[in-house]
Amino acid sequence: MPSRNPAFSRGFGNAGPGQQSAGWGNAPQYGGPRYGAPQYGAPTQYGAPAPQHDAYTAPSPYGTTEATRYMTMDDVVQKTGLSFLVTVVSAAVTWALLPQELAWGLALPSVLVAFVLGLVIAFKQIANPAATLAYGALYGVALGAISEAFNDVYPGIVMQALIGTFGVFAGMLVVYKTGAIRVTPKLTRWVMAAGIGVLVLMVANFVAAWIGGGNGLGLRDGGPLAIGFSLLVIGVAAFFLLLDFDMADEAIRRGAPAKFAWYIAFGLLVTVIWLYIEILRLLSYLQDD
Repeated sequence: MPSRNPAFSRGFGNAGPGQQSAGWGNAPQYGGPRYGAPQYGAPTQYGAPAPQHDAYTAPSPYGTTEATRYMTMDDVVQKTGLSFLVTVVSAAVTWALLPQELAWGLALPSVLVAFVLGLVIAFKQIANPAATLAYGALYGVALGAISEAFNDVYPGIVMQALIGTFGVFAGMLVVYKTGAIRVTPKLTRWVMAAGIGVLVLMVANFVAAWIGGGNGLGLRDGGPLAIGFSLLVIGVAAFFLLLDFDMADEAIRRGAPAKFAWYIAFGLLVTVIWLYIEILRLLSYLQDD
């Protein structure tokens, strides 16, 4: 199955023979029609039984051996928590200790380096603590500068955005765990298509503003269209959280090695940062009205 998150792909598909219980929520057993797996052991057209085969006993792309410890939900929680902590500390240090001019001077290079690093992590499937924590620290510098600038204009907006981000995260976790919305291939395709559509609109708005001046397509000018677009982006980001949670569950069930939790932490970090920035932007629009 193709990736369910821009930061993820199915690198753990053959991660190991172990199958462990999920921690985020329940999902169907593997080998069923949802994943298109062949029903091994069923009679063939010639009447002879097909050879028994376990697709998950293939060698792991991460070098899993019999001595490798399989990933658990505790690994995901710990690695994700540490990644968020590094990001928050980096942002707080930037905000509290650096002059605003210096912070803004560091923000753009940090975002560019983090963007390149994120692409490398995503496409090469790097499950490494140094890479994930470096990404969080770099983006923390940018978030610190951005948050300080917004808070100077709209006092208290950062705390509101943090509460909103935590609320969306917790709400989507409850929705996923209770099975109110199930992550299916169809839902995955819709969310991925929506994410690509949002990205295309953002780029088109930027290009239109750069070529024609003004507010481009009006998606970021603070008006009703901009508010509606921000709500759409927040909704798409929220659904990407469901795909992230499902990714963690699937990796655990397939017996991914423990270090793969760093890759999942990276994906969650990407989504939450995106969600926070968009909520911050939406709140600024609402306070301007």
